[in-house]
Amino acid sequence: MSYKDSKPLTDDLKAVYTTVDEPLALDELEGFAEKWDAKYPKISKSWRKNWAGLSTYFKYPQEVRRLIYTTDTIESFNRQLRKVTKAKSVFPTDDSLLKMLYLAMKDITKKWTGWRQDWSIIHAQLSVYFAGRMPD
Repeated sequence: MSYKDSKPLTDDLKAVYTTVDEPLALDELEGFAEKWDAKYPKISKSWRKNWAGLSTYFKYPQEVRRLIYTTDTIESFNRQLRKVTKAKSVFPTDDSLLKMLYLAMKDITKKWTGWRQDWSIIHAQLSVYFAGRMPD
């Protein structure tokens, strides 16, 4: 997509996955398609094709959904791992790479001291949806 379209297009797409429920999301997707299909038809086509998988997202409460679509923490973690592996381009064995990533992960997670403000609500909701798989 064109750089000048990226902000308005992503804002319109965000309106799809931040709606309250699935029927409203489908309405937003239709509005997105009307506005953007002339320039970028593959986006709405892809969303419609994969809607069965994407729509499971709407069974979760709003707090959990926000946690799912916010990828800043994951991107930051990946960036820090790349920084460690970039310095050394060749590893003698696969185990040496895994050990280096493991040690980097230990250092990275030591810095994770902050909590999400709504974590207690999210944790309670996840423990309902994933009973038996969530630690207490």
